[in-house]
Amino acid sequence: MGSDSKKKAGLVILISGLSILCLSIIFLVRFDIPFDELKKKYANNSSQFIEIDGVAVHYRDEGTGFPLVLIHGTAASLHTWDGWVKELGAEYRTIRFDLPAFGLTGPNTDHNYSIKWYTSFLSVLLDTLVIKNCYLAGNSLGGWIAWEFAAQHPQRVSKLILIDAAGYTFDHKMPLVFRLAQVPLLNSIFKYVTPRAFIAMNLREVYGDDQKITASVIDRYYELALRSGNREAFIARAKTQHQDRTDLIGTITIPTLIMWGREDVWIPWSHATRFQKALLNSELIMYEGVGHIPMEEIPVKTAQDARTFLQ
Repeated sequence: MGSDSKKKAGLVILISGLSILCLSIIFLVRFDIPFDELKKKYANNSSQFIEIDGVAVHYRDEGTGFPLVLIHGTAASLHTWDGWVKELGAEYRTIRFDLPAFGLTGPNTDHNYSIKWYTSFLSVLLDTLVIKNCYLAGNSLGGWIAWEFAAQHPQRVSKLILIDAAGYTFDHKMPLVFRLAQVPLLNSIFKYVTPRAFIAMNLREVYGDDQKITASVIDRYYELALRSGNREAFIARAKTQHQDRTDLIGTITIPTLIMWGREDVWIPWSHATRFQKALLNSELIMYEGVGHIPMEEIPVKTAQDARTFLQ
């Protein structure tokens, strides 16, 4: 075969490869799911919407008693607390919401996802709902927001529950999905290419027991991720540069319960002991065989432990 023929053959192979790659990407493209369609499925009679900083925040305010405010983590929604509300709803006024960037709430108007902004958002939300004092529980990102809020507003939080909380995040490797969202070209693709299998893979990382990951759980995370603006918001959240304010943790004196899944691969259990050492008025419960979201993976047991602590 002559050199010209080899060049032509190589060009054909290159074009064919690029064509297959483009077709594969096109095949994997997932369009946004309209808000009204998601609302029908993931809002219920307890769901309400309240405008804060130009964002229509999806929240549920249920039951009576002393307020128990529940904050979910990155890429989750208020549904992660379903088990707790079922177990504790008869004893407490439970308030949970989809953080801006996630769930039915969707993106922030200015794409500000700093912890400073989130704590300010929480303060406005509590003011709007006329909650002067509460019990506060948060998981992952929600835990970070919770402890910073408690440090800044100790008079507003009577007891604190941190579940696999973020904050000591400056000295360990970020999960793969966050690292991918920070890569310029890849994150542009991520806004359009979000296979359901990718969401399922991440759920297998945050659950300790894969058998508990049902099809409906995968559908919920997957479909809410496709809410208009949420994928772009996730990328903005992942790219946000956070200030190390862990020195504030030691200033928190209110009773604090630290819950942690031993099999957490997103935030290692060693961080639980760091929280315990820094928080002088704290206790730690470690859950064997459990991952990053114990309140969703083992809701009954964790709710029972929360009840014991709060009472």
